[in-house]
Amino acid sequence: MELQVVIEGDRDQPDQLYRQLKEAINSGELEAGRRLPASRQLALQLGISRKVVAEAYARLSYDRLVVGRIGSGTYVSEHGRRQPLVQAPPELSGAAIIERWRSLPTPLRRPLPVAATRARYELVGGLPDRSLFPQDDWRRSVLHGLRQTERHATGHGDARGVPALREAIARHIAFARGVRCEPDDIVVTNGAQQALDLVARVLIEPGSTVVVEEPGYPPARLLFTGQGANVVGVPVDREGIEVDLIPDGTRLIYTTPTHQYPLGMAMSPRRRSALLDRARALGAIVIEDDYDSEFRYEGRPADALQGLDDHGSVAFVGSLSKTLSSDLRLGYLVAPQAILEAVGNAKYLADWHTSTPMQWALARFIDSGDLLRHLRRCQAAYAARRARIGECIDGRLAPWLERVPTTAGLHLTALFHAPIDTRRLVAHAWRAGVAVDALDACYHFLSPVSGLMFGFGGIDLGDIDAAIDRLSDVLMQLHPLPVEP
Repeated sequence: MELQVVIEGDRDQPDQLYRQLKEAINSGELEAGRRLPASRQLALQLGISRKVVAEAYARLSYDRLVVGRIGSGTYVSEHGRRQPLVQAPPELSGAAIIERWRSLPTPLRRPLPVAATRARYELVGGLPDRSLFPQDDWRRSVLHGLRQTERHATGHGDARGVPALREAIARHIAFARGVRCEPDDIVVTNGAQQALDLVARVLIEPGSTVVVEEPGYPPARLLFTGQGANVVGVPVDREGIEVDLIPDGTRLIYTTPTHQYPLGMAMSPRRRSALLDRARALGAIVIEDDYDSEFRYEGRPADALQGLDDHGSVAFVGSLSKTLSSDLRLGYLVAPQAILEAVGNAKYLADWHTSTPMQWALARFIDSGDLLRHLRRCQAAYAARRARIGECIDGRLAPWLERVPTTAGLHLTALFHAPIDTRRLVAHAWRAGVAVDALDACYHFLSPVSGLMFGFGGIDLGDIDAAIDRLSDVLMQLHPLPVEP
């Protein structure tokens, strides 16, 4: 019997074989009772090591999908194929809450980056360059983290985080972002999104008024909506969020002051001062999401809003997703004293603590200087890409688009001179091999302004011109330029 199995490359061969056989069994293609080829025979057929086949068979046996018979071979188990579980949905008393969460859209959730779902050129925002990830430096830090975890093993760790990491973060953000805090003010989280969730948990009740920027970061708005808040979108202008429009009764204000998401401008000093005054008058907490402000390309670095706060109104949220890798899921929250203990309790009850070996690894990575060296390497690479994309927007794409001025971050935003169907444009661009994000998903309370976000973390410098050429061709097809008389 010859199985239809394809092994691509030398990486993860046991996993490739295991997954394909498992799928064939679950789909019924390999029916119950069927004998699988001997490991030596299948290895010869596929041109791989017999050890690879033996490992895949062992995993299938562990999953009770196959069974070995001494002297006979390996067979698909009679109980191997999983039958779909059919249940009549019960009438639950919490059905309304379940439906609220179930019906929430997930506009920035992307499919797994397999070859079939990736465009040739990635201009989407928020993606750091995986090729710049310092594998060797991080590997040494992870080994250090494993040793430290063994040395300091005490069962479950501190919910707020390993003290060494909180000390390292406090030093780093004081230097890099002008944040004023002590290590005890920091809570280590599983990414920035958990930090938002923890602050919301301790402040929001059903019906609480929460303000977000419009346009703004959809996952934050949707998180607050899922927790039952009355979410109000307040427009932004060239100086940032329009503070005068923040309504009375607001309990929580979410903002991205250093690199407004998605437009990109920085909040002016005048507007920052007004926001802090308004928050204090309301008794509200401001969440400052500093999602990608480590990267700055023009002028003097703007200090964090938190560094200007003299009244404990700002919760500063930082993340390693943009500086290192989104796969690490490491973030942190600098919590004002008023909510610090409550957030620590919420973190403990949510998941006890973030992975201890990864915390020790990150502490070593920061203290050794590896993080700063990595940031400098990324800064140089991203600055060149950003400059080239800016030149392309100001050049070939200028008939359609105008750049929004910005000095930081991992994306540039450009607005169309006239409204267009950006959903149609994005679909056509993807078919042409270019992945780019429209601004539509970032609007909820107002009619969307037509524009595109040009991320430069996921594209090589040498590919930018080819990507812009293809995007220009799509624009010309959909919105041809007027012919000069």
